Amino acid sequence: MKNLILASTSTLFGENYLAYLLDELKDFYKNQHTITFIPFARPGGITHDAYTAIVAKAFTTINKSVIGLHNYTSLAKGIEDAEGIFTGGGNTFLLVKQLHEQGLMHLLKDKVEAGTPYLGTSAGSNIAGVNMQNTNDMPIVYPPSFDTLGLVNYNINAHYLDPDPTSKHNGETRATRIKEFHFFNTTPVVGLREGSYIRVQDEKHTLKGPFDARIFKQNEAPFDGKNLHF
Repeated sequence: MKNLILASTSTLFGENYLAYLLDELKDFYKNQHTITFIPFARPGGITHDAYTAIVAKAFTTINKSVIGLHNYTSLAKGIEDAEGIFTGGGNTFLLVKQLHEQGLMHLLKDKVEAGTPYLGTSAGSNIAGVNMQNTNDMPIVYPPSFDTLGLVNYNINAHYLDPDPTSKHNGETRATRIKEFHFFNTTPVVGLREGSYIRVQDEKHTLKGPFDARIFKQNEAPFDGKNLHF
């Protein structure tokens, strides 16, 4: 039974890391003592150790221990032994490149589909989808494949921003970019606004948080909603 939390962000403006999710995570990881953290997305180029330390500090508030996957001699064994998994945000291209090149993408998929609780934030949520083609990140590295975990049958656009009618910026909006994606792809896209997250329990997908998602489908006008079954 799949057991996922897929969040747009790890940190709401003005709050501590994961603060808005901690009550949910206390119940989500109630049967796990140690969380295996995948730090490969490395926001801002932070080291794996420094990133893991930030996560560990947050999880101490709900009495959970954290170990970075990079600390294992065998990364595959680290995935296999994980009680619970958290993949943090950062650059999705870098994260996907590392998971493919280390031979971990299919191992991680199998582990989560077998029931291991999985938390993703930002890039960590992006990889739960069919592929990473709706990330907002710059292609700073070139992954062997854009295919990701396929734990849900749609893609996630984390940090979704609605168009600002008062903005003088002439560049493309998120909605425009997703429309471009749908010229060539049929995969639905869920725009997750900040503070919102998806709770997946097997085939039940529940949108939680203060905002509806922005739903994009090929050849349809985008709309706000909570129904994530496609």
